[in-house]
Amino acid sequence: MTVLVVGSGGREHALVSSIAASKKCSKVFAAPGNVGMEGIAELLPGVSAESVDDVLKSAVSNSVDLVVVGPEVPLVKGLVDELEKNSIKAFGPTADAAVLEGSKSFMKDFLKRHNIPTAWYERFTSSEEAKTFVRSKGAPIVVKADGLAAGKGVILAQTIEEADKAIDDMLVGKIFGNAGDAIIIEEFLVGEEASFFAILDGESAVPFASAQDHKAAYDGDTGPNTGGMGSYSPAPICSPEAERIIMDTVVIPTAKGMVSEGRSYRGVLFCGMMFTEDGLKVLEFNVRFGDPECQVLCSRLESDLLELLDATATGKLEDSEPLKWRKDAAMVVVMATEGYPGKYAKGSVIRKIDDANALEGVQVFHAGTARKDGEIVANGGRVLGVTGTGPSIAVAQERAYEGIEMVDWPEGFYRKDIGWRALERE
Repeated sequence: MTVLVVGSGGREHALVSSIAASKKCSKVFAAPGNVGMEGIAELLPGVSAESVDDVLKSAVSNSVDLVVVGPEVPLVKGLVDELEKNSIKAFGPTADAAVLEGSKSFMKDFLKRHNIPTAWYERFTSSEEAKTFVRSKGAPIVVKADGLAAGKGVILAQTIEEADKAIDDMLVGKIFGNAGDAIIIEEFLVGEEASFFAILDGESAVPFASAQDHKAAYDGDTGPNTGGMGSYSPAPICSPEAERIIMDTVVIPTAKGMVSEGRSYRGVLFCGMMFTEDGLKVLEFNVRFGDPECQVLCSRLESDLLELLDATATGKLEDSEPLKWRKDAAMVVVMATEGYPGKYAKGSVIRKIDDANALEGVQVFHAGTARKDGEIVANGGRVLGVTGTGPSIAVAQERAYEGIEMVDWPEGFYRKDIGWRALERE
């Protein structure tokens, strides 16, 4: 099969690596791709991942058999719909189904309609009404932008004043643009968070794997929210019993509910779950593999990823072989440019990535890199995902940080405590 992977981040580097290793794969294209994919995929640097027309033209001109969509924006824009109209198979939900991530108010209303456990909430477009509601509920409380905000549109307000500022920033200051035309005010759930992934092709659904990530920028889970500073899999809190409960009370009802509403869901469903004293509750849905969760999931998967993606795209998930996983755990630690998630400079030189890749159990995934004058340079906020695998979370962590120590990049920073919850359990 000829495959086109849409996107340019660490998630897409992981997908490209796994797909290229498949016995079913003859060629991989990446649109636009990144430096780390050189040698395993043909890059299409002139193609924007967010342009439906660009991706469609590339898929047609390169006679692609399957398109694998990495990021959420093209899914919400209807890329899969356009590909299917042109008889091109795609892994990912249509626009009608991708609204599960595209609109938090739709997602919350859907959960309510189908009796899927989640936090209480209200939707607002008026800052004054939102502030009145906050005062009726008290703090801590959660303020969320309704639309897509690159994983940063959630404020965990510890005080009324923090909630007021978040409301004004989103609705009045438009810090997240149109994503903040409406906001959700939500119950602050207390517990431990984990991510659970399932693969759906309509009403059929199979469990994939669990992971935990770290959103805060700095050690001790402090600082501003980011797109993710590290992740590990499996998540120790997500026991086989917990996975069964999530499948029975969240994934299957979602799959059936979407079909009943004429929005049949095909792709990966990323369930952000909170383990509370009152049981498991849905925090959010994402309609794609997480980043950096995808890096650790691909590092652990033993089954042929391309076979799974193809079976999903063709509605043959029930006929596919049970998934096999390596016994190893995996951990990715993100190296970001100083200043991220605020303002940061591009262009600093990164050396010795190959030396890190040569270490046992280490693979470096590129997220925000470019090539300039023969050198690899930083070209984004989150730049590298240094991934370690090993027989335990502790060994995976040790290897990931060995890899980081090998990378020569003075302008980068990273958290030094990725995996602390899992290590306490081990």
